[in-house]
Amino acid sequence: MKKFINQAEDFIPEMLEGIYLAYPDRFRFVNDDVHCLATARPVSGKVGIVTGGGSGHLPLFLGYVGDGMLDGCAIGDVFQSPSPEQILAVTQAVDSGAGVLYLYGNYNGDIFNFDMAAEMADMESGIRSCTVVVADDSAGAILGDGVTHRRGVAGIFFVYKCAGASAARMDNLETVRGIAQKASDRVRTLGVALSPCIVPRIGKPGFYIGDNEMEIGMGIHGESGIRRGPQLSARQISEEMISLLLADSTCQQGDEVAVLINGLGATPLEELYLMYRHVQQILVESSLRVFRVWVGEFATAMEMTGMSISLMPVDSELKALLNAGADTPMFSQFPA
Repeated sequence: MKKFINQAEDFIPEMLEGIYLAYPDRFRFVNDDVHCLATARPVSGKVGIVTGGGSGHLPLFLGYVGDGMLDGCAIGDVFQSPSPEQILAVTQAVDSGAGVLYLYGNYNGDIFNFDMAAEMADMESGIRSCTVVVADDSAGAILGDGVTHRRGVAGIFFVYKCAGASAARMDNLETVRGIAQKASDRVRTLGVALSPCIVPRIGKPGFYIGDNEMEIGMGIHGESGIRRGPQLSARQISEEMISLLLADSTCQQGDEVAVLINGLGATPLEELYLMYRHVQQILVESSLRVFRVWVGEFATAMEMTGMSISLMPVDSELKALLNAGADTPMFSQFPA
């Protein structure tokens, strides 16, 4: 393991302290716990949106706390869920009377802890909450595991963006939840990995993949994918991934789609844009129109070499929400 760290057990708190030092006007600690943060610019009467999950995926999750997106985040250790008490503390910090939406990925530990936090928030503080669990990974469906086993991966960015824009225009809790669910139901993601990642406390790769191998459908924690085999060309990889995504999606010929090309931590931007060149060509050949594309690192897996593609068919409502302005420490865009 070659990393810029001190002691492995201090990696996450020191990383979080560094982020807060870099953005002191954007974040505030909750209850002096470095793992619990809320926006430093709350809006009275607005629905609060709280997310959370394990570290190791920056800019997911805390990088999207800010104007036009999320209001708070509870952060666990690398690939570990935050506790119910931490989620509760963030919930209480961001509630402004309009209720709180919990928005996170489909992982058992997160579901259990967020559900417990919701019960505690209701009993202790009378805070209304509702939940949307994002399960956009097509690998679960392709493997025959069904919707309940789909993982939440990079496509959650689209759900954050749409729900955050809805809350920013002061929609009520039921409307924000409905928007988030609509986006979640539509988005599909598939990844490909070329190398493993290392959890600092473990100190060695979590899995092995050969120098000339790739794995289609691998999860962002190294979960098994759809198939492993010799590395193909960028065009061939794009064709296989888009074919699998479209087979699992609700896209119809003539639809407009939002596209996310996401790097998993160690893939150069040059390669991501090269991949998008092929993705765009294949979508056009499939009679789909690209509404808008985002290329970069949106949900990483430490230093994993790989990338993912997310597709979401959009209507006029979702297009307006995706085009709305946002300003967070790790993602910003002007209104279209």
